[in-house]
Amino acid sequence: MVEFFHLTMQINLHYTQPKTNLIYMSKRTPPTHPQARRQVVALGQRLRAARLRRKMTQAMLAERVGISVPTLGKLEAGDPSTSLATMLRVLSVLGMAADIDLLAAEDTLGRSLQDNELKRPSPKRSRAAVPCSGEPT
Repeated sequence: MVEFFHLTMQINLHYTQPKTNLIYMSKRTPPTHPQARRQVVALGQRLRAARLRRKMTQAMLAERVGISVPTLGKLEAGDPSTSLATMLRVLSVLGMAADIDLLAAEDTLGRSLQDNELKRPSPKRSRAAVPCSGEPT
């Protein structure tokens, strides 16, 4: 039993953390397209204006939404890393939840593509001769 104890102590004394080549990446938002970036910034400005029209401070709105003041500041500044769920909660507290239903309500491009697909006749396929069972091939 004593030998086992000494052997265990020697193993533990010489154990070192294995080195790995893994690089842990920080949580980052992927680059945003310039037009999308402008739209997110404009949305943040509109949300800020809506908050100010209601005479609410960032602290008041953040508390009602259940987020931190810095998170609300990021949203109003147009930070694209802010979640859609947070944005929806802000809209709800501001009394603007119905506005989200206006997003992508009219999909004119999609409907046009769908209509074009319906108008186009399907190509005729020729059937390959398949020998019946019992017939010589």
